[in-house]
Amino acid sequence: MRSSRRVLCNPLDLAYRYQDIRATGSADGMNNSEPRRSVHREAADPSVVLYRDRFYMFVSMSAGFWHSEDLLRWEYRPTSKLPALDYAPDVREVDGALYISASRKTDNCPFFRSVDPLADDFVEVTPGTFPFWDPNLFQDDDGDVYLYWGCDNNTPLYGARLSGTFEQIGEPTPLIRADVATHGWEQVGEDYIGTSAHPDQAAVLSRLQGKPYIEGAWMTKHDGMYYLQYAAPATQLNTYADGYYTAPSPLGPFEYSLASPFSSKPGGFITGAGHGSTFQDRHGNWWHASTMRISVNDDFERRVGIFPAGFDRDGVLFCNQNFADYPFVVPDGPFDPWTPPPWMLLSYKAHTTASSSAPGHTPTSAADEDIRTWWAAGGREPGESLTVDLGTSKTVHAVQINLADHELGDIAPQTAEGADWNPHIWRGIFPAHEPAETVVEISPDGRQWTVLRDSRETNTDAPHAFMVLDTPLRARFVRVTGGRMPFDGVFAVSGVRVFGTGDGAAPRSVRAQARRVDGRTARVEWDAATEATGYNIRYGRHPQKLYHSWQVHERTSLDLRSLNADAEYWVAVDAFGEGGITPGEPVPVT
Repeated sequence: MRSSRRVLCNPLDLAYRYQDIRATGSADGMNNSEPRRSVHREAADPSVVLYRDRFYMFVSMSAGFWHSEDLLRWEYRPTSKLPALDYAPDVREVDGALYISASRKTDNCPFFRSVDPLADDFVEVTPGTFPFWDPNLFQDDDGDVYLYWGCDNNTPLYGARLSGTFEQIGEPTPLIRADVATHGWEQVGEDYIGTSAHPDQAAVLSRLQGKPYIEGAWMTKHDGMYYLQYAAPATQLNTYADGYYTAPSPLGPFEYSLASPFSSKPGGFITGAGHGSTFQDRHGNWWHASTMRISVNDDFERRVGIFPAGFDRDGVLFCNQNFADYPFVVPDGPFDPWTPPPWMLLSYKAHTTASSSAPGHTPTSAADEDIRTWWAAGGREPGESLTVDLGTSKTVHAVQINLADHELGDIAPQTAEGADWNPHIWRGIFPAHEPAETVVEISPDGRQWTVLRDSRETNTDAPHAFMVLDTPLRARFVRVTGGRMPFDGVFAVSGVRVFGTGDGAAPRSVRAQARRVDGRTARVEWDAATEATGYNIRYGRHPQKLYHSWQVHERTSLDLRSLNADAEYWVAVDAFGEGGITPGEPVPVT
């Protein structure tokens, strides 16, 4: 039943490596009890390049890398020749070869070279000449090589030109710092607000002390201008995003872009779109890969997303994150990055039942459009199942099954000390993949079932399996049954997401009202629309450049706290439902 259509759905369905972390603090994160252990999947800080007609992606805590010919199908390749536990690996092409480095706070950071990564030919070219965190290497058109780095809530991002032996030429140049007073999106806090509204974030905010981390540098040159991208305020928050500065030379001086943040996804099924990389495919299309947040089992429980991006005629860098966790078409040629999703979500708050449930993890959590909540079976034996009832028969084009890691720290074996385990930081990466077996079926009546996917005995790992049907089917029920699970753990699902076309019309249009509350905040309000599942608030610096978005459900107001102080903005509210999307008219923020 699988389709050959070129369609993706975030988060990327990668075989994310399992982490073994044995000193994460107490369950509430407040350091007031004995340390606990967490075992969970993780990948973040994606660095993607197109090299010799193949995409290579290096991500944190993976003990290897992924590669792809088309951005659709990614294959994992392990290597023991690169440091497994150095965060934020960077890969860039320099003089026809790939150069890889990663992060070390106090030790000199080595550089590695490869001309054929699939042959595992990584060679250390220098043990490093200085320590850095969140590196990004960049070669200019004249052949000069620069390094940008920094990850702190006190110090700036730095840049330096490097010699042929990767030594700094001159003193490093401080480039950019946080400016929370004028950059609303750099504010620390869930939804940009503090502990009073989100008490579960108290531990994170306490560690940050109200100051954002400025990190994740990435340099892109476009039409003679240098775009220095950076992430803020913190990876654990739904507001994690990427902004940018521009300069006519690689070390500045840099000027802040009021189009920041250009990559931001604070709402929807999975949130966060910070610390990433901007790259082109073989057709010249621009893309942006970034970190997406779960952060339940551990702060650094994260995933990877890829989004269409580009530069407009005025040189403004943008990223399309409207419905950024819905299906989108990956073209085999030039395309419009603002193309809307081909199908809509049919399963929001659908009726769900299960064979059994663990306390606090009911079936409804698999249809609430929140990856941070999940259903978990009441036992660990294979055969537990979850069924989603769409209410009526609908036209189904695709299904995404998102698995969750449920209390694996209590049952998973401990990783052995070695290359992928560091006793000094009490963390490691499990050396082998842990496949999760599932059977996915759909039915028009709950009696006759069609199998979409059966991964039993295949040894495949698909924690965010996305299935596109060759031919759309009329169906009312979707059932997913668990087989062997990682570490023989509990079958747990954070989202059974069904995409297709509803039989009804798109919601009526709504008109926004937007007024400035303070320099960094606007209050947006609108009337409810019948048949609307939710609303996508688009905003930007010009009525034809509403490049930012924030998706909500069952609300008719939103406080936009991500604005740049006192800059002019326009807002539109699009109503969406199973029948489609109805764009709203842009209105000025008064």
